[in-house]
Amino acid sequence: MESKRQFSIILIKLFFIQYLSVLCAARNFDFFYFVLQWPGSYCDTAKSCCYPTTGKPAADFGIHGLWPNYNDGSYPSNCDPTAPFDQSQISDLRSSMQKNWPTLACPSGNGITFWSHEWEKHGTCSESVLNQHQYFQTALNLKNQINLLQALRTAGIVPDGSSYSLESIKDAIKEASGFSPWIECNVDESGNSQLYQIYLCVDTSASNFINCPVFPNGKKCGSQIEFPPF
Repeated sequence: MESKRQFSIILIKLFFIQYLSVLCAARNFDFFYFVLQWPGSYCDTAKSCCYPTTGKPAADFGIHGLWPNYNDGSYPSNCDPTAPFDQSQISDLRSSMQKNWPTLACPSGNGITFWSHEWEKHGTCSESVLNQHQYFQTALNLKNQINLLQALRTAGIVPDGSSYSLESIKDAIKEASGFSPWIECNVDESGNSQLYQIYLCVDTSASNFINCPVFPNGKKCGSQIEFPPF
């Protein structure tokens, strides 16, 4: 009996140590990447895409995620296995998320798998600032703060399959947001570089856009990139 009791105490201590390490990891980040993706580029690849079960999303940039990051370019992930995604926590956000944070992965889904992945991998690392509902609400709020599609249209950059200079795209977004973005490209089936994802940086309160301390190591773009329709 005594050995069992000691074993139980050891397990409790180990769990407590793990819990403390999770909390430390969740608090220890320097900024967020707020990432938006163009659905036309997601779909215009050899891999293609599948529309959500709710139907084809609007031709607008969709949220990919809100990701805690470190100033050295690395990032925490899967910080709290004790806080799995709970869709009941975002029931009031569901329609807005289907519109602004749609899934395009195959097979067609309702968004739950996508949102669950984003919360458990990234959101749990920001729990010192945002609970689950706040995490998704904050991302929606950030998207509302900057209308990227309108910013590009104002600069004469439209999703019609034409090519535009990378610098003109960056300048248009900086004009609208006040900060320089990082642009990620992918390639269509013909191997052409196309506008895929836009990264903006947000402070640790998740309320203000800031200058990016570091840009990610992703697929870089050529000097001219396509902006495909959707």
